[in-house]
Amino acid sequence: MPSKSKFFSGTGRRKRSVARVWLYESKGEIMINDVPVGEFFTGREETLEWVRPFHAVGVSHPQAKFSATIKVHGGGIAGQVGAVRLGIARALISYNPEFKAILRTSGLVTRDSREKERKKPFLKGARARPQYSKR
Repeated sequence: MPSKSKFFSGTGRRKRSVARVWLYESKGEIMINDVPVGEFFTGREETLEWVRPFHAVGVSHPQAKFSATIKVHGGGIAGQVGAVRLGIARALISYNPEFKAILRTSGLVTRDSREKERKKPFLKGARARPQYSKR
């Protein structure tokens, strides 16, 4: 566990997921909900996704330079990895404001606002109507 002295924080959201990130400038573990990140995101695509902010700013091995505590809840795996990615990007911006332009060109600062559309009354789903019968 990193020392709680100096940290850089960021909050990321994606779909129904919310991730709060505390980034420490010390060599150590990146923990998500008290589980190592390698055990939390087991797939290759998820791993490539959450490290994108670090690679964009030139950190090839995040655990060699940073340690992080991440709390994520809500949604599924895809939403959670997107929320973690945005939270890490925002924490890196609070660490060094010059990273904002680099992360912006990579498209890592923009919040993906697409959410599930709500079901409307008298309809079968968000937009699906009941079958129409002429007679």
